Amino acid sequence: MGETSFQKGTKPIKLIAAACNNMGIGRNGCLPWNLPKEYKYFIDKITSVTQPGKKNLIVLGRFSFESFDERYLPLPNCIIALLSRKESTLPPHASHICRDEEDVLKLASTPPLCNEVETIWILGGAEYYKTMMQHPWCDEIYLTRVQADFECDTFFPEVNQEIYKLMENFPGVPSEVQEENGLSYVFQVYKRAENIKRQ
Repeated sequence: MGETSFQKGTKPIKLIAAACNNMGIGRNGCLPWNLPKEYKYFIDKITSVTQPGKKNLIVLGRFSFESFDERYLPLPNCIIALLSRKESTLPPHASHICRDEEDVLKLASTPPLCNEVETIWILGGAEYYKTMMQHPWCDEIYLTRVQADFECDTFFPEVNQEIYKLMENFPGVPSEVQEENGLSYVFQVYKRAENIKRQ
C-alpha cells in the first residue's frame, strides 16, 4: 500500500499484539497463554484517547474478532470495524464492515468519522498486521514479548528495524519485566524512525 488520497484526514495507525519467542501470536484462533493483566494493558491502550469526545477505530479480522474477550465489550471510546472480504452481517458490538485496508483508511479519514476518530488500532490478524505495518500512516507498534515457547499457527510479521526503532522508557509503558501465571513478558514499543526525528 502506498500513499492514499486521504491526506487531509490522516490518522495515526498503531498495531498491538503479544508474541512468544518465535513470534507466534495464536493457535486455532485463540491466544496460547492466559495473561489477564497483560490483556488489561492491551485494553487500556486501545481505549485511551487524548481529547474528550474522540474515539479510536478498532480494526480486527474475523478470527481476531471472534477470539476477542467478550467481557470487555462494548469497548469505551471505541468504534469497532470488522475487516472481512466475505462477511455481510454486522456482529454484535461492531459498527462497520470494511472489505480491505483502503476501506479502513477511507472510513477513518472522511466524513462523518474523520472528526471523531483519533487513532486507528489494528488488532490482527497476521495478514492485516503485515499490510498496515507497511503503510506510511503506521506510526507505532505495541508488542508484548512473552518470554516462553508456545506452539502457534499464526505469527506476527517481522518488524523492519530500519523503519521502526525499538524505544526505551516509552511514556505510559512499563519498562520492567512483568511476571504473571508463571510467565515473564516485557512491553515493547517500536516507533517509525522518521517520526522520532520530528519530535
